[in-house]
Amino acid sequence: MSRKEAGRPGLVQAALDGKITNREGALALGLGVRQFRRLKVKFRAKGCEGLIHGLRGAASPRRWEQGLRDRVRDLALGVYANLNDSHATEKIREVDKLIVGRETVRKLRRDAGLAPKRSRRPPQHRQRRARREQRGSLVLIDGSDHDWFGPDRPRACLVGAIDDATSEILSLVFRPHEDLHGYFELLRRMAVTCGLPVQFYGDRFGVLVRNDAHWSLEEELRGKQNPTEFGRALRELNIGFIEAQSPEAKGRIERLWNTLQDRLVAELALAGITDPEAAEAFLPSFIKDHNRRFAKPPSQAASAFQKPPKDLLEILACRYERVVARDNTVNLPGRWIQLPKGTGGRSWQGRKVEARELLDGRLIVRLEGRVIASQNTNTVPFTLAPRAQKSRRQQLGNDGPAKPRPTSDTISERTTKSKPVRSSKPAPEHPWRRRAISPMATQTP
Repeated sequence: MSRKEAGRPGLVQAALDGKITNREGALALGLGVRQFRRLKVKFRAKGCEGLIHGLRGAASPRRWEQGLRDRVRDLALGVYANLNDSHATEKIREVDKLIVGRETVRKLRRDAGLAPKRSRRPPQHRQRRARREQRGSLVLIDGSDHDWFGPDRPRACLVGAIDDATSEILSLVFRPHEDLHGYFELLRRMAVTCGLPVQFYGDRFGVLVRNDAHWSLEEELRGKQNPTEFGRALRELNIGFIEAQSPEAKGRIERLWNTLQDRLVAELALAGITDPEAAEAFLPSFIKDHNRRFAKPPSQAASAFQKPPKDLLEILACRYERVVARDNTVNLPGRWIQLPKGTGGRSWQGRKVEARELLDGRLIVRLEGRVIASQNTNTVPFTLAPRAQKSRRQQLGNDGPAKPRPTSDTISERTTKSKPVRSSKPAPEHPWRRRAISPMATQTP
């Protein structure tokens, strides 16, 4: 007998004894008078058992057949065992065409002893940050290093961008590690598919912002450090950047990594993908499916994304100021480019130019806002990374023969080589050693 039914025997017995009327008993139990009379009849015939609902303990008419129930259990504990409850339910519905609820799958897995994929921790107090109203007003970017292709495969870094207003994934890029090339490629893909956002929200990773304590003399006079290559590109594209002071500050993209480290890893395993090249081809369909399930409509329908400029690839580049050498070449560490003849066959020697290494591997030389030389790279695949700076003498191509690095033998030979010994005291004939003669001593009496 349930807690709701526990008070019925006493009231029904009181009505049978004439202590209360049927209306009073029905009002106390919240029933109609006719239903209270039925309870009196059942109580006379069966006692307290007659007051219990007749379908108590009976199987539900919507209960699955045992064969269908076993099939769902086999799928949930077999091919979808590495998926969480919600993800497994989606696969059973969409792939196996079985209409099943998440709670049913969860109960089957718990009864079989399959623990939850992730343990729940107690909620912590957080202050809610309101979403931006327009799509493209704020985009959160970050990188996640994880075993995306399984524990027996090399780790990789997934660089991603998520819109703050809608929580939709805008772009994803697989990289061996978090680097400048990944963020530039992320920005390029997002510019092609969506456009350029108003602001980025990211952490204080060294590729995104300057976090070192070095200040050059020029920076000290200006009172501000030079930006990174990524920051320089954002400044030219008129995109703002907000530095997050903690992971919780950019919680939306941190929660995205929790989702992707669960769902994307499982989807890659189901598809048999074990390398970044195949994963790159799989990402567009995964992003489309993720946004269909989890994206939210923005508060305002108008989009804040801007159209990218035509010279976007020239902006997403590493830049170097160089002086043209005597042989009309511009040198970078490990790379050089030959400049063509100028107007009337003139030389470019001594001119200050800007060399840019682009995302696709091209090296271009710009002078007064125009490109005067271009060169493709022979390195496949190419990885864009800031090259180490060299001295002015090395930039001009006058490196000269390399000097051998001193060893312990050469150092000992150099220190033990005989050298003329110089006394610390002056010689006897030195003017400082002579006795000073007074001028009066030379006069005759």
